[in-house]
Amino acid sequence: MKINADKLKRKMAGAGATTDSLAKAVSRPGLDDREAQSAVSNWLAARNHPRAKAQDIRAIAEACSCRPAEFARFETKVRFIRSSSRKARLMADLIRGRRVDEAMTLLEFNHKRAASMILKALKTAIADAEQSEADVSKLVVAESRIDGGPTIKRFQPKDRGRAFPIKKRTSHIVLGVEEAA
Repeated sequence: MKINADKLKRKMAGAGATTDSLAKAVSRPGLDDREAQSAVSNWLAARNHPRAKAQDIRAIAEACSCRPAEFARFETKVRFIRSSSRKARLMADLIRGRRVDEAMTLLEFNHKRAASMILKALKTAIADAEQSEADVSKLVVAESRIDGGPTIKRFQPKDRGRAFPIKKRTSHIVLGVEEAA
């Protein structure tokens, strides 16, 4: 899970919460008061360092008297997919910004190889959102990107003893869903 800084700022303003009150809610044995203050200010500046844990997001939601799904982004990463990033980006661009049910329909009826892998990642992100009591009918694909992964290098024998290089490309899928405002 990640924190959507804009939505969190709106929830804080509505609840009258301050960064100090959020830092007190977030502080725990592994995170002292100074580190908690720094973490909350980073999250409000849309930086994900340190990475927000589920218990941090629940504590912030309790301090703002709202549900975690109202300001959290549920993100899924699938790494080392055996498909080139250029081909998979076509599917990622197709679903970005769409409602989840519409995106699932587009991916289910698409014949491209990457569509099935992106569909699995989308279902995982939806399951994470359901676990945090998000309203599935309001979910949209907020982030969908394909990053290039390592290239597996192989060689094919050619005429007169030459070796012809073959590059088997891989990619990483990053999908994030959040409730629409």
